[in-house]
Amino acid sequence: MEPTVDTAVETGAHQDPQAGTPVGAKAVADGGGGGGGGGAGRVAVVLGGASGIGRATAEVLAAHGYQVVVADRDGTLAAEVASGLGKPHESATADVTDEASVAGLFDGVHDRLGRLDAVVNSAGIGSLGLIADQSLEEFRAVVDVSLTGGFLVAKHAGRHLGRGGVLVSLSSLNARQPGVGLAAYCSAKAGLSMLTQVAALEFAERGIRVNAIAPGLVTTPLTAPAATIPGITEDYLANTPLGRAGTPEEIAQAALYLCSDAAAWITGEVLDINGGAHMLRYPNMLTHLARAFGDS
Repeated sequence: MEPTVDTAVETGAHQDPQAGTPVGAKAVADGGGGGGGGGAGRVAVVLGGASGIGRATAEVLAAHGYQVVVADRDGTLAAEVASGLGKPHESATADVTDEASVAGLFDGVHDRLGRLDAVVNSAGIGSLGLIADQSLEEFRAVVDVSLTGGFLVAKHAGRHLGRGGVLVSLSSLNARQPGVGLAAYCSAKAGLSMLTQVAALEFAERGIRVNAIAPGLVTTPLTAPAATIPGITEDYLANTPLGRAGTPEEIAQAALYLCSDAAAWITGEVLDINGGAHMLRYPNMLTHLARAFGDS
């Protein structure tokens, strides 16, 4: 599947990402070393950018001067987000499980815009089911999006990111904290966190930083179905020391920081943002389901 692109502008003048002052020094020159950092003149691609954390990240990066390409397999919704951001932002239809689609996305961005500075991959899906009962098809579907998709993004983004470029992936609290019925999701996110560290090692000699963010409970379309299970939200919050869910905007601000020159000496990091939930217990969603709806 080749990606299709809705462009607000077709061409633009961009400086060579290999040229100019070193990234750390440039922070002083262009204001990029502040708490969020300035992204003026930089190009960012946000995958899974049509909703939830991805959408919030696209909005935050755009507000800080990045030219954002909002990529999602829902091309219509991605176009709506890009349109809301205004010019010169773009949208693209891309499927992280399809290598031709991912390759075409990054080839196209580089060909049209002449550079690639930051990539945030928030594409992911989950499922719920005991190992003994879950189908191989369902398990593979989660891994294909949440882990193999991360590999394909790293592979093809890594070919185009210039020195000082950044790749940020959205991992999860479940990369380190197991949950009953979450074998596919936990395995995929744990793999994505390790993939982040391997990519950080491999890309470091080219001056590319690779990090991940591991959110806890954040209110998004992905987590909405779980919130309908009676008692589950309360259990989550009881096991979150700060006592509340996070917001997509809070995760987006962390992504902005990791993309900025303020984080120029950070690579191979998996940043926990979960209100302290990693220190306590993960709720058993299947138990809550059984209580609410019976064992059928």
